Amino acid sequence: MRKWITVSWVAIALAIGSLAASAAPRQSASGKSLYQRLGGKKGIQSVVNDFAARCAADQRISSYFAQTVADAKRLADFKQKLADQICEAAGGPCKYTGKDMKSAHKGMGITSDAFNYLVEDLAATLGKLKVGPNEQNELIGLLAPMKADIVEK
Repeated sequence: MRKWITVSWVAIALAIGSLAASAAPRQSASGKSLYQRLGGKKGIQSVVNDFAARCAADQRISSYFAQTVADAKRLADFKQKLADQICEAAGGPCKYTGKDMKSAHKGMGITSDAFNYLVEDLAATLGKLKVGPNEQNELIGLLAPMKADIVEK
């Protein structure tokens, strides 16, 4: 039952993301951007650190991260680019300077299931860090449209 709920939540989040793909990050009723509600750079870095460790430890997808995790410089670069990407998407002052998602993931053979496992890991990280449900949905909604450029199989 729990697995079905998680899979359903992921499917709903991906559907929300598809609808929100063209929308800019919204401000909350308090007037704060998603970037601010995530705790700024420090909060986003906390999300990225936990998320990267979680993905590397997740046997369902760890093979996709093996080379990155094995090289400290490569891992630091990955985390910085991911933090910048989230920061920019959330309305923060950062600028993502990495490759586009299609180029960055070309040839990796990422499946739809693997992408969904990654989203599950992100949701688990956000829950662990007590990110509110509205912020979770908004962040996943901003990142979910990337699935079309990341999944190859």
